[in-house]
Amino acid sequence: MLNTTTLTATNREEGKNPRQIRQAGFLPGSVYGKGMEAKNIQINTHEFEMAYRNNKEGNWELNLNGEKINAKIQELQVNYATSEYLNVEFVAI
Repeated sequence: MLNTTTLTATNREEGKNPRQIRQAGFLPGSVYGKGMEAKNIQINTHEFEMAYRNNKEGNWELNLNGEKINAKIQELQVNYATSEYLNVEFVAI
């Protein structure tokens, strides 16, 4: 049985590039799926790292401005030289 982990996400700030978002302590990402419009999001990096350690393959519940979205991680980009997470993509299920 797969675990479900809850994360709080917010809409990505307009006018900021991903490097600026990461410097502010957030992980840029996106969530998309069948029948929904793709949304650019940002997640607190520390919260994501702690949750990801225990739930690499499980389901995720994203709380995006009061809207709950059940999703799985489609892709996680990592800088393997520094072990820094660069971007995460969720696909709604």
